[in-house]
Amino acid sequence: MKIDVLTLFPRMFEGPMGESIIGKAVDKKLLEINVSNFRDHSDSKHQTVDDYPYGGGAGMLLKVQPIYDNLKHIEEISPETKKRVILLDPAGKQFDQKMAEEFSEEEHLVFICGHYEGYDERIRTLVTDEVSLGDYVLTGGELGAMVMIDATVRLLPEVLGNKLSAQTDSHSTGLLEHPQYTRPAEFNGMSVPDVLTNGNHKLIDEWQQKESLRRTLERRPDMLEKIELTEQQEKWLQEIQNEVNDHD
Repeated sequence: MKIDVLTLFPRMFEGPMGESIIGKAVDKKLLEINVSNFRDHSDSKHQTVDDYPYGGGAGMLLKVQPIYDNLKHIEEISPETKKRVILLDPAGKQFDQKMAEEFSEEEHLVFICGHYEGYDERIRTLVTDEVSLGDYVLTGGELGAMVMIDATVRLLPEVLGNKLSAQTDSHSTGLLEHPQYTRPAEFNGMSVPDVLTNGNHKLIDEWQQKESLRRTLERRPDMLEKIELTEQQEKWLQEIQNEVNDHD
């Protein structure tokens, strides 16, 4: 996969894009990341990239020309790839795990990190997606782009050491992940559930599925409304709800 990032602050990406899973993916040649300063593509002698909005208003807007020329430059360098161009925008569609999975299937992603008050509207004609990290406003799109890149890259084949890790993540299954434990079996009076140490894989799998449902019900009941449960999961969920009611 290729990833290009258009930003006014390229140095923000130097650490995060070279460490951990992303750094390993780059080292394995599974990923190529290029970060460019679209100020370098400004046709102004002072390399300005923003201006006052027509009709008045607070703040400054990013100009279309530097973004357009930077995208054109990327196309000239990589004409063979099909590109998905993502505009980081608070008004965009909210990023989620499903979108990360979609992005992970693309061959070339381009992220445009905004700044200032907003964009010249004509920039939107250059993109395929307008995406928001959440219902809040950041100083710029850089941190949002990093989060989206991280969530996407970890889903690429061979990036994670265990292929099942991404498949069983919270949100990938539609449910929150079940509780997990490691050694020692007992610490400060707290013990690992017996079912996880008895070697019966069928019982372990059932316990994990049920506890995944329990955790989702307790912490994110809204998620249960978005997925279709199996008959067995419905039965477990009813048992969990009865346990909660009995406890109350």
